[in-house]
Amino acid sequence: MSIHSIDNLMARLVGKFVSPPVSMETRNILRNARENLPDRFRTDNQFLGQQYAGCSATIGVMPRCDFACRGCYLDREANRIPPESVAGIKQQLQVIRDWLGVGGNVQITDGEATLRPIDELIDIIRYARDIGLVPMLMSHGDVFRKSPQMLKRLMLEAGLTEVSIHIDTTQRGRNGQRYKNALSEQQLMPLRNEFAQLIRDIRKETGRTLEVATTFTVTDKNIQEIPEVLRWMTRNADTFKMISFQPVAQVGRTEQHLGKSITVDRLWNLIAAGLCNGNKNATELALHQKTFGHPDCTRFVQGFVITPRGSTPAFHPLYRGNDSNDIRFIKVLFQRIGGISFRRFSSLEKMQCLIKLIIQNPIFILFSGIPFALKRLRDMDGKSATRLAAAWISGRTRIHYLSIVSHHFMNEAEIETPVGQERISACAFKVPINDTLVSMCEVNALGHRKKYYESIRSTGSL
Repeated sequence: MSIHSIDNLMARLVGKFVSPPVSMETRNILRNARENLPDRFRTDNQFLGQQYAGCSATIGVMPRCDFACRGCYLDREANRIPPESVAGIKQQLQVIRDWLGVGGNVQITDGEATLRPIDELIDIIRYARDIGLVPMLMSHGDVFRKSPQMLKRLMLEAGLTEVSIHIDTTQRGRNGQRYKNALSEQQLMPLRNEFAQLIRDIRKETGRTLEVATTFTVTDKNIQEIPEVLRWMTRNADTFKMISFQPVAQVGRTEQHLGKSITVDRLWNLIAAGLCNGNKNATELALHQKTFGHPDCTRFVQGFVITPRGSTPAFHPLYRGNDSNDIRFIKVLFQRIGGISFRRFSSLEKMQCLIKLIIQNPIFILFSGIPFALKRLRDMDGKSATRLAAAWISGRTRIHYLSIVSHHFMNEAEIETPVGQERISACAFKVPINDTLVSMCEVNALGHRKKYYESIRSTGSL
């Protein structure tokens, strides 16, 4: 009998007494998501159906926005649309919960959500968490600069643990004269520093977890500055755990021809230049990319930023797509605990889940998990896993997780092509409209948002 056979037998025996860390509901949802993908997308580096069943967002939380961004996917009448009722948003969240299961990712968004009355926003976020979702509040963040107490209330009263702050030169309306009409991303570096310090301060003040991402609308004007933005991200990886680059699509009230010449390869060449200090190109970095749904829609690289005291930060991919051992390990990992999520848990719950994992998978952890971790530490250090571990424990080296994502929305013309239809069929990012899940690209480009807004306006505001 092989080691893996013994491990599987032990897992089944222990499972009779210890509940599994991944529920049967989650496993079924993942299996259905993978089966619905075209065969050629069911690759080892495909996270849809192996770790996540998809991602979703609300609509109508607060269509109004106090910015006038050059790249905006909302229609021109959005500022005149009343918000959806709290009950209506909760109904959307329940549809999302049925689709994604426990631990599903949901963006609390549409316009500027922080303009909604704080008590209602707290109610919405708390409800999302209560039914098992992981809500991320999407915002331009200016309200937190003016009133950090609002973010504190959302963390303490709603249990908010994740927020995404949009920062780039397409935005118009930012508080502060030097930011209002910024023409370069370099001009916004002090703003990014301000947000980084705000995050550090609010974590220290509350003693709570706050995971923070940032979104970046890519245009022909700012694309060349991506390497410098990524170097800033690695220097501040203690505050921001993810950056999502989103080449602008010609939808909504977006200015004409803002991002016409941006391609996936051009974008990832610049991402590689920023992450690897010019030592790697997009072809090499692509070996470590993962996909989420159609590869033309979403690609990402996960890794760790290693910062020895007094030295320049260095990014290291978490999984190496050109390493057969890494590929084999990740494949078995998904088979065993695909769908597991610690993001909803308290520290005690995380520890309990970790103990379950160890009890149910001792041989896999001993002969696969620990060797993988030691190899990765050795690769990141260049010589010794124990040396890096000792430097981290002693505080001489900092290690922080960082994920880099590119997400590519389509305009109407792109959707109508055969490739566009294929992308829609493999969509991983959907919005519930009248209890039906609709691709975000279709919501943005085919008039679904406008029709939904008309239904809100016809029934009245809150």
